[in-house]
Amino acid sequence: MAKKKCKCECPECMPEWLATFGDLMSLLLCFFVLLLSMSTMDAKKVKEAIGSLAGALSVLEGGTQTEVSRNRIQKATPIEKTDETAQTVNRLSKAIAEFKQFTQGGKGPQITLEEGEEGFYIRLPADITFAPGSAQINNQDSLLFLKRIAIIIKEYLPKNIDIQVRGYTDNQPPPKNSPYRDNWELSAARALAVLKILIKDGVNPKQLSAAAYGPYHPIASNNTPEGRAKNRRVEIWFFAKKDKEKIKQSVLDKVK
Repeated sequence: MAKKKCKCECPECMPEWLATFGDLMSLLLCFFVLLLSMSTMDAKKVKEAIGSLAGALSVLEGGTQTEVSRNRIQKATPIEKTDETAQTVNRLSKAIAEFKQFTQGGKGPQITLEEGEEGFYIRLPADITFAPGSAQINNQDSLLFLKRIAIIIKEYLPKNIDIQVRGYTDNQPPPKNSPYRDNWELSAARALAVLKILIKDGVNPKQLSAAAYGPYHPIASNNTPEGRAKNRRVEIWFFAKKDKEKIKQSVLDKVK
């Protein structure tokens, strides 16, 4: 009579390969956590990358940069945070807050003070300052605001800070009655108009420069009226002066 085989009552264990695989995944997870903890991330580059991907998928949100600015690729001199600079920023913030309170009423694009990698800047929506297709500042509130900005610059801005006025447009061509043939001319004329107001109100011309970017640096989608309104803007940038001798020496070193 054949003997019956006894059934093993011990619980079934996992396969050997699964235990090894689990250990491997745990080690990889620890490796990437350590790698991330030791790395430094540029928040602005991450934001631009997300904006670029969102633009490619046609889901752009307002305020997202859609392309990396060429100015960011160049080596910029960051502004050192001093008491004098902090005082200037605080006074500019107060001037902007008062302008919003008395004129804008919280509707549409608003003047903002923001920080960038090169320094900080005031963003002026063009619809507040200019008529469509025009580069002439006839709005008295805007003229008074720029006058106050000029006074703050003269009295509080350190002498080692340069100012650049940058003009931007949306992707729509200027109206037929506009004296400007394209958005390049319009953005340049608007930047120069703001620059000339600052000079007229006493800002040192040696600290000033102007630049035109046309429609090629949007901060929102041009597919909606709201997005186009955000893209029509003038920005007043404040950044530390570059040491010309150091730049010259750096170029010479590269040539050698």
